[in-house]
Amino acid sequence: MKNRAALLSVAAALIALGTALPASAAPAPAAAAVKSVRSGLDCTTWIHNNDPLYGGVDCTNNTGGPITFHADIVCGWAPDVTGNSVTAWPGQTQESSGHCAIYSTGIGHIGWTVE
Repeated sequence: MKNRAALLSVAAALIALGTALPASAAPAPAAAAVKSVRSGLDCTTWIHNNDPLYGGVDCTNNTGGPITFHADIVCGWAPDVTGNSVTAWPGQTQESSGHCAIYSTGIGHIGWTVE
């Protein structure tokens, strides 16, 4: 009887632990768009709604000359990705994007580099 009571109490503890862990270990929701202005570019980063391994940056050129840039995507445990190189002319908005490897743990950060 003592063993049965101990076993039931261990089982109850494991059930309680099993129901508590998923809430605390749940992955964070998809990153919200981040808007920033630097180097003459007004940029918004994004992660695709249907593909959490695909993301990029949309940038508007606020200068008087062309600016070439690319997205820098941090892909968790997979190699990071550099987006396509694009040139935005004054007042124009361009997008650079990339896709993390299928085994990636997800996009951790998106930035951009002016070339």
